Amino acid sequence: MANIRSAEKQRRQAAKATIRNRAGKSRLKSALKKARAAVASGTTDLKAGFSEIDKAAQKGIIKSNTADRYKSRLSAAAKRVAK
Repeated sequence: MANIRSAEKQRRQAAKATIRNRAGKSRLKSALKKARAAVASGTTDLKAGFSEIDKAAQKGIIKSNTADRYKSRLSAAAKRVAK
């Protein structure tokens, strides 16, 4: 246990952030899984997947470069399927 009030507050804040980040990461993974399944089935509409990736990057759940990499790989996969 923390002995200092500021350390106790920081522990509470970190616990809240952990829950929030875990939920956001889960939502992102689900969206990526759906987008990859859509690409595999032949659909090239990735708007929902891109939106969820952008939201996660904006909230700091993933870094912007990671978001760009995810979007790039999804769009490349969609182009391969479209051919």
